[in-house]
Amino acid sequence: MKKVNSYYELAYDLLDAGKSDSSFYLFEKAKQTFLDNKDSLGVAKCLVNMAITQREKGDLFGAQETSLEALKYLDKNKPNNRIYLSTNYNNLAMSSHSLQDYKSALEFFDLAIIFSDDSLNTNIFLNNLALSYMQLDDFDSAVKIYQKVIQKVKSDPKSYARVLSNLAIAKWKRSKDYNPVPELRKALLIREKESDLWGENSSYAWLSDYYQDRKLDSSLYYARKQFSIAKQINSGDDQIKAIERLIKVISPDSVTLYFNQYKLISDSIQQARAAAKNQFALIRYEVEKNKADNLRLEKENAEKQNRLVRQRAITGASIFLLLLAVGGGALWYKRRKQRLELEAQNRVKETQLHLSKKVHDVVANDIYHVMTEVEYRDDLDREVLLDKLEIIYNQSRDISHNVEQRPTVEVPYNEQISTLLKPYGSNSRRISIVGIDAEQWSDVSKRIREEIKHILQEFMVNMKKHSGAERVVVRIEKSDQQLKIFYKDNGVGLPAERPQGKGMANTVSRIESLGGGVIFVSEPGEGLSITVNIPLI
Repeated sequence: MKKVNSYYELAYDLLDAGKSDSSFYLFEKAKQTFLDNKDSLGVAKCLVNMAITQREKGDLFGAQETSLEALKYLDKNKPNNRIYLSTNYNNLAMSSHSLQDYKSALEFFDLAIIFSDDSLNTNIFLNNLALSYMQLDDFDSAVKIYQKVIQKVKSDPKSYARVLSNLAIAKWKRSKDYNPVPELRKALLIREKESDLWGENSSYAWLSDYYQDRKLDSSLYYARKQFSIAKQINSGDDQIKAIERLIKVISPDSVTLYFNQYKLISDSIQQARAAAKNQFALIRYEVEKNKADNLRLEKENAEKQNRLVRQRAITGASIFLLLLAVGGGALWYKRRKQRLELEAQNRVKETQLHLSKKVHDVVANDIYHVMTEVEYRDDLDREVLLDKLEIIYNQSRDISHNVEQRPTVEVPYNEQISTLLKPYGSNSRRISIVGIDAEQWSDVSKRIREEIKHILQEFMVNMKKHSGAERVVVRIEKSDQQLKIFYKDNGVGLPAERPQGKGMANTVSRIESLGGGVIFVSEPGEGLSITVNIPLI
């Protein structure tokens, strides 16, 4: 025996009372209850009603999403699911039709008809199907459907008037020589007699459209009648359509008045639809949040009960000591395991950082250096270029094997510095190098000399990429067991909003690893100044 879902019963009562927003909230809560009870059909019924509400409120995409979700809980092989399948497919079709996706609407209307076991609903779905064919200009198909349906609805005045009106319009759309007015007026009289305001709205719209190119005063009369009825039924969309018809046929003096009304109503509709979308999303969020909070409270209560049980179970000192020993051993093992894992991770990170730094310094900067020479030197020898590229290739290969094999440079160190920096000059950029003589480098360690080359190259790369400098000065001094590097350019400096790049960060790290320090001075319009101090002891 299935449990009674009070949320579902109350939601239906509110829906019947016209309180669709409140019913949507309760249908969402009822859906959660059905999910807990593993009642798939109950879940589907809630989703179908929610999707219809979303469509009626203008949340068309939300309606489609909810209807598609409902299909997951409906079984096409169960007879008691068929009515909800047909209703759901009709909702998908009407949403697609409103979104002007008429081909999808045709497919969904066909499915709605297939699963419909109620003749009244089937006739409604057929009428809607024909409307979609009309939007696709397939008036022959529309006429065939209406001629078939009209024979079945003669006993129902409202349905008969709807089909009669649509059939007349389909015939007129198919052939402009056809006069639909007698049938349209006949349908209008039936609707007026039945107090069918929505039907009257449709009749006035079609009559206004028909007379638009034939008799302007008649078209204006029916457009005004439609606008009046649209306000009575509180249909913003139909009010806008009526104003569009009025603007086409009224005198130019009145256009501004109706245009202002059009804009006001259109803005109101857009705001209402946006509010509906946000409201439905918020309702679902609140229900999900409440469910999560309830689960958390249940979990906390269960944990409290478990703690009480455990506390009562601990009654003797021997048990306490045993638990303490076991717990202590487990904790020690866990911490030891965590420590070993952390050490392993740190070793991996150090290796990755070392390789990343080496790739940047040894390969990337050397490639950039060669690119700069190619860009600014017209006399570059092809064999020399190939030799340099081969060196870079060997360096990258050695890095992959974690082997440090830098090529031995036999030229004096000051010439190495000059060869390294001068290619960054050009016709529009002058590089000035002031350094100590070659013999004065003899007491500087190989490691410091290699690091200085990387530091200077990174300064040049950063200058060329970002500074826009026209003049660059590099000065190197050695005194009192201190090596000082002064760098100055007249570029744009270092913007405060741009974070330090990876290359410059590696350079700072390299200087600090030598026990040295670096100072950056950058002011707008003054360029960039860098001072590096490296101890030689």
